[in-house]
Amino acid sequence: PHNLKEVVDACILLLEKPKSTLEDVCHLIQGPDYPQGAEIITPREEILEIYSTGRGVIRMRAKYEIEKGDIVITALPFQVSPAKIQEQIADQMNKKKLPMVSDLRDESDHEEPIRLIIVPRSNRVDMEALMAHLFATTDLQRTYRANMNVIGLDRRPRVKGLVTLLKEWIIYRKETVRKRLEFLLKKVLDRLHILDGLMIAYLNIDEVIKIIRNNDDPKPVLIKKFKLSNTQAEAILQLRLRYLAKLEEMKIQSEKKDLDRLRKKLEKTLASSTMLKTLIKKELISAAEKYGDARRSLIVEREEARAISQLELVPVEPMTITISQNGWVRSAKGHEIDTEGLAYKAGDSHMSTALGRSNQQSVFIDSRGRTYSALNHNLPSARGYGEPLTGRFSLPPEVVFKGVLSGKPERLVVLASDAGYGFVTELQNLYTKNQKGKAMLTLPKGAEPIHPLYVKDMETELLTAITNEGRMLIFPLNILPQLPKGKGNKMIQILPKRIKERIEFMTHMALVPEGGSLIIHSGKRYYKLTFENLWPFMGERGRRGRKLPRGFRHVSRIEIERPGEIQTEDQDE
Repeated sequence: PHNLKEVVDACILLLEKPKSTLEDVCHLIQGPDYPQGAEIITPREEILEIYSTGRGVIRMRAKYEIEKGDIVITALPFQVSPAKIQEQIADQMNKKKLPMVSDLRDESDHEEPIRLIIVPRSNRVDMEALMAHLFATTDLQRTYRANMNVIGLDRRPRVKGLVTLLKEWIIYRKETVRKRLEFLLKKVLDRLHILDGLMIAYLNIDEVIKIIRNNDDPKPVLIKKFKLSNTQAEAILQLRLRYLAKLEEMKIQSEKKDLDRLRKKLEKTLASSTMLKTLIKKELISAAEKYGDARRSLIVEREEARAISQLELVPVEPMTITISQNGWVRSAKGHEIDTEGLAYKAGDSHMSTALGRSNQQSVFIDSRGRTYSALNHNLPSARGYGEPLTGRFSLPPEVVFKGVLSGKPERLVVLASDAGYGFVTELQNLYTKNQKGKAMLTLPKGAEPIHPLYVKDMETELLTAITNEGRMLIFPLNILPQLPKGKGNKMIQILPKRIKERIEFMTHMALVPEGGSLIIHSGKRYYKLTFENLWPFMGERGRRGRKLPRGFRHVSRIEIERPGEIQTEDQDE
């Protein structure tokens, strides 16, 4: 639907200036105009594109205002009912997807046909964010398809632009008005012809009466006597006696005079294209004044509607996520959880722990280097044994999980394989919605992933790599590349054949902060290196490294000592 006054103005423009462009026309026709008064939020560029190509979409959004802390919806999109909106919002409230809304009611009446009240739970609710969510998830915002496919002057259906459509209509209108005038002119001429015959009868009334009285078939006699047409003779014979008065003769004279003026006017109009255009313009203006009204659908620019994600509705709480050796996952509130002290199924034990928050995601990495992710608040509680990750994700039976990560999406982590290759990436690069996982870490033949490390300071931390043969190499972390996925660069040198046959491989990896200490445990013994004493093991990335002292070459675990803190190799901050 469009606004009649705007369309009339555009037609008049094209009548006066046929070479007007789409831009000229669209200064008058702003866009569609729907009866219910909601806003059109389609950008002007898109509306121009629709009018140019004849195809596109129009987006409409309900109008609302804030009254005493409540949201009052005063206009709905085209063909949307208040009952439908109530149903959609109530459904979200029942499913706990709108915890910020406490009540919804319809106060529509005759004076205000649309008046829906949304009551926020408190005055701290972001009204604009709430409405943006409702626009995205309900019919408070609707999209309408525009397809200007019409049967034109060639009598064939075709998609036409606005200017082409209006120009064809103007041609059609001219022809219609011309035919109407020609039809009217024919009626006038026919009537004048009859009136000429009647005047002859009145001027010779006595002789006409005599012919009618003395002849069984007076028509041919009348035609011959007065040189009348068949139509004129028939009209004379149809006259009633009371119309033979002198007054009727005067009426005929007057009617003939009026019709003659009309005839001249019609002939003049039909002979002049300018007068024909003027007549069409007058008729269009008259129709606009009689049936037109002000624009109801204002065209405005609004921000894109965005649904509130499930994560935004979850209260933000610290969470501890843990997986067992057999791939069972569970989560607990808080960061002070003794995950190794939790109860595990027979034959199972703790493998990996991550500290995160309820509104974040956890990432699980398997033995093929593929990653899987799940929302923390959807993970099972630590009160039981949890649930197997194989129930959530699709992976072959021989594949096992190697670790779990959680934290801010932009947090940096080190991903590495025990073949001695690794790289730095953001945690969000590991996220995926695919149940079959995301190929993240490319593994050489025979290699497996090592538990990833969290990066605290890319510029100052030192990366420590240790092999099963007791070789250790330390180098600056910032030498490693930042990649979205892949194999990474060589961290410590191990021959591919020895990797494939599992003779030599990297067993431990750690990040030593500036001023920290590295503590290497071998059984009950440990070997401590302060930051200043790490230099004997420092070297270029990709070298073989230096062997640890005898008695410490079978490393069982690593600890990183910070001022007031000791952190194991697989802990978060």
